[in-house]
Amino acid sequence: MKKLFEVIKGHPLEVPLTLAAYYGFRRIEVLGIRWSAIDFEHKLITINHKLLVVERQVILTDQLKTKTSHRTLPLIAPVEELLLRHKAKIEENKEFYGNVYDKRFLDYVCVEEDGKIVYPDHLTKKFADLIKENGLRHIRFHDLRHSCASNMLASGVPLKEIQEWLGHSDFSTTANVYSHLDFSFKIQAANTILSAYSDEEPAIKQESELSLLEKVNKEMKTLGFTSIKEYLAYKAK
Repeated sequence: MKKLFEVIKGHPLEVPLTLAAYYGFRRIEVLGIRWSAIDFEHKLITINHKLLVVERQVILTDQLKTKTSHRTLPLIAPVEELLLRHKAKIEENKEFYGNVYDKRFLDYVCVEEDGKIVYPDHLTKKFADLIKENGLRHIRFHDLRHSCASNMLASGVPLKEIQEWLGHSDFSTTANVYSHLDFSFKIQAANTILSAYSDEEPAIKQESELSLLEKVNKEMKTLGFTSIKEYLAYKAK
């Protein structure tokens, strides 16, 4: 993620990618963010709108995926600074393009230089091109949401709070997706308590997040489990 932030600095995709990485916003949420939903005075950003394209028709609506998708989060300092610079750049673009500037989307944060809305598929393609051009490991735009959650979990944020941050309607959704990571941190905790009570070497081998995930996925497939919760319940026995 640090490498990605270096690559996107000053890039046209810097704003949507930064919002997705810091907040784990869905693509339709990122493109639907409006200036009226950002409270610079109280340092808050609200998800209450989305943009999607259905059969080539742009749909702008306040009807989100679930009730919990509507959420207000703290405006993180680096994101605030980026948004303020972006806002100033938009004003410059308005003056440069004059009457040609598209004034239909003045309240939207993610717009092209000439004011036109950013299409979801266009964002996905440009992100894929950016990744390839800079020799970065291939990830999807939606994987920025997973990176956000994974890093929060690694920093000790409980799954329940991650659920609320991501806007999942059901805790089981968050648990099913990220339990394998939560389990890897339990291994760290087990080794920590062992070292506190004994001079013995850690009894549980520490594995990287990726290798642990690969191991879990392989064992789940072998045992015929499709749910991480069922797999962990089986392992607990």
